[in-house]
Amino acid sequence: MSGKQSVTPEARVGDDLADAAPGEVVPAPAVGAGQGSVVFVGAGPGAGDLITLRGARVIAAADIIVWASSLVSPEVIAERRAEAEVIDSASAPLEALVPVYTRARDEGLLVARVHTGDPSLYGAIAEQRDLCERLGLAVQVVPGVSAFSAAAARVGAELTVPQVSQSLTITRLEGGRTPMPPGETIASFASHGATMAIYLSAARNKALQDALLAGGYPPQTPCVVGYAVSWPEEMVLRCPLAQLSATMRAHKLWKHTIVLVGPAVGAGPTGTRSHLYHPGFRHEYRDADPAVAAPLGVPETVSQRAGQPVTGRHSDGAVAGTPEVQPGDKQ
Repeated sequence: MSGKQSVTPEARVGDDLADAAPGEVVPAPAVGAGQGSVVFVGAGPGAGDLITLRGARVIAAADIIVWASSLVSPEVIAERRAEAEVIDSASAPLEALVPVYTRARDEGLLVARVHTGDPSLYGAIAEQRDLCERLGLAVQVVPGVSAFSAAAARVGAELTVPQVSQSLTITRLEGGRTPMPPGETIASFASHGATMAIYLSAARNKALQDALLAGGYPPQTPCVVGYAVSWPEEMVLRCPLAQLSATMRAHKLWKHTIVLVGPAVGAGPTGTRSHLYHPGFRHEYRDADPAVAAPLGVPETVSQRAGQPVTGRHSDGAVAGTPEVQPGDKQ
């Protein structure tokens, strides 16, 4: 024997980690009184009471509030200080805000840059953050409730139903004025059969429907269409994928519209259970009950990839284009 000891892959990985530098710790943003700073605040989907508590506090304390009146409800900035300066950025390019940010830096002012939904999704905050940091301003981001969350809540849907879908793809239709990176297409994402939340695509709804079908979603796949969710004029509809374009055209939904697609957003009972709340499942805080330690899930579940509905769900939702009628709906 050579006496040379074999090294397992696990040990080799451990050695590599020991030799490598640890991950970089990201410090909390230093935004304080008297320091010029910009806080990007997620305003939520529309309703004033859907902004986060932290976001509301930033707005209440801000010296300057920059908001787009075309996208953000006035309710969101209603609790500002009387002396706060309010700037409408609806028609302003980024360069127009440079004097505002420069003044905030020089005078130690707090700017609340209010964005619709969650700033991390289609908020164009990366370029704004870069500008603010170049100017020497402290920058912080406050998350917000996005339209996909509001639409799911509106219909009471869980987007990650066990044994139905455990993934969510947030995307938009390719072919618009802003190019998509290579490989990022609706059809390629649809091929996974998971839940999709699709933004910025209402005006080209027929192309959207065609791409979803081409990707492999069956024609009866449930869809939820949410227009101006949580605004007074909101409209929320259900339809099967085969009638998505006809539904959106019939109701003239060209913008401010989110589309949720996938078997998880269908109406009716899911017919599945999670491990988390099953008495036969053991985890850190609870022992399993051996009397009910049976396999979880639904044996009769049919794969949606075979073009069949998931057992226990309505495959086509409500009648095509029928709004979910609740108080406050626009009829």
